[in-house]
Amino acid sequence: MTLSLDYAALSDVGRVRRNNEDSAYAGPHLLLLADGMGGAAAGEVASAAAVQVIRRLDTADISGEDMIEALAGAVHRANERLSELVEEDPEREGMGSTVTALMFDGKQLGLAHLGDSRAYRMRDGVLYQLSHDHTFVQSLVDEGRISQQEAFSHPHRNLILRVLDGRPDSDPDLEMIDVQAGDRLMLCSDGLPDYVSDEVIASSMAGGTPDSVVVELITHALEAGSNDNVTCVVADVVETNPASGATPQLVGAAAELAQGSTGRGTSTTAARSGGEGSGAGGHGHGGALDPEELRYAPRPPKRFPWLRRIAVLVVILALIGGGGWFAYSWTQKQYYVGTDGDYVAIFKGVEADIPGLTLSKVYERQALQVNKLPTYSREQVEGNIQADNLAGARSIVGELQHTADQCAAKVKPTPTPKPSTPVVSKPPVSKPPVSAPPKTASTVHPSTTVHPSTTPTGSATPRQVDPDDCDGVR
Repeated sequence: MTLSLDYAALSDVGRVRRNNEDSAYAGPHLLLLADGMGGAAAGEVASAAAVQVIRRLDTADISGEDMIEALAGAVHRANERLSELVEEDPEREGMGSTVTALMFDGKQLGLAHLGDSRAYRMRDGVLYQLSHDHTFVQSLVDEGRISQQEAFSHPHRNLILRVLDGRPDSDPDLEMIDVQAGDRLMLCSDGLPDYVSDEVIASSMAGGTPDSVVVELITHALEAGSNDNVTCVVADVVETNPASGATPQLVGAAAELAQGSTGRGTSTTAARSGGEGSGAGGHGHGGALDPEELRYAPRPPKRFPWLRRIAVLVVILALIGGGGWFAYSWTQKQYYVGTDGDYVAIFKGVEADIPGLTLSKVYERQALQVNKLPTYSREQVEGNIQADNLAGARSIVGELQHTADQCAAKVKPTPTPKPSTPVVSKPPVSKPPVSAPPKTASTVHPSTTVHPSTTPTGSATPRQVDPDDCDGVR
């Protein structure tokens, strides 16, 4: 079953302001509201530009989850448009706008929200807020520091933390929402909920037509002393053809400014030069700050964003360069013993294969030839022997030289010849004679190490190295 929207939109400049910074749009497939801000920085230009870009989503060609992607893309394009407007006129630096949009495909809704405008749904007499305020006060409520009732009267309830302002971090909340026949939807700027309680809003939305409801809600806001622009969009989800027809409705600043233009209108310029004037709310002080400017308090305008990006890049490169230099300096304080051609050498640095970068070099080439070392020592040197410092490397070379000297001075002992044994003749006996095995003198085996204390003459001779330890010496 395909459903339809029966809608109405209305915007009022209010009893204090002389220009309307709100913009709204209502169509068969899109409900959209934007509340401009920034005071003298042209909030009405921001809201009108946002609506003119996002209203293109009022089409039957997009449905289901594709609506979320379409809404995200439209909000980002609107954000880019605001950035272009600031570049065209630097006096617009600091302007911004909230965005709350409901896209409808006949079966469900896609929500995009950024700022403190609100989206509601009434079902079976119960009012439910679909959007989540991006405000300082709402963050206090989320943290449990104040109650929802305290938030309603908090002096800083208008301070916005996230807004569409041309900066790259303006990402909206996105959500799919179910809908059914009999639901009533409502979008409004903060000029309504900041002064009218949810109970009064629910009471007004419980009956009447969308046209009568928008009038009643705005009347409640003005009677409650709202000093802001007040804008409402109300739509009923119906199974029949909507009474409002399929003609889109455009209200607020977007309707007042020329179609297709986001420039500053003549009436808007006059209102800004004349100030806010006197009236309810006590804002008749000449030169006083527009409250809409104060809504940007948590996010002061950023001038020269490219300079900030360059500064961040320079800091990052400096950190990388500093870390690289520190690492390189550390490697040049390390030493190891290795081979340089046929000779043992002390190397400064660390052994590492990094293309285009040499981290070690020969520090001292020794007179010790590698082939004068036994196999085990030679393999150690060829695989590099790490040292704690230069003195440690020289100590390792000294031990290797001592090992090579021992192998070079090694004397291979000559085996002692076996002495001859005289044959003794015995008289013949009846039994065959049994020959005893000849006795030989003690034999010195080649593997025996001869110590000075065991030599027959007692003369001191160099200690010999076990021949097995000197294998491979050439």
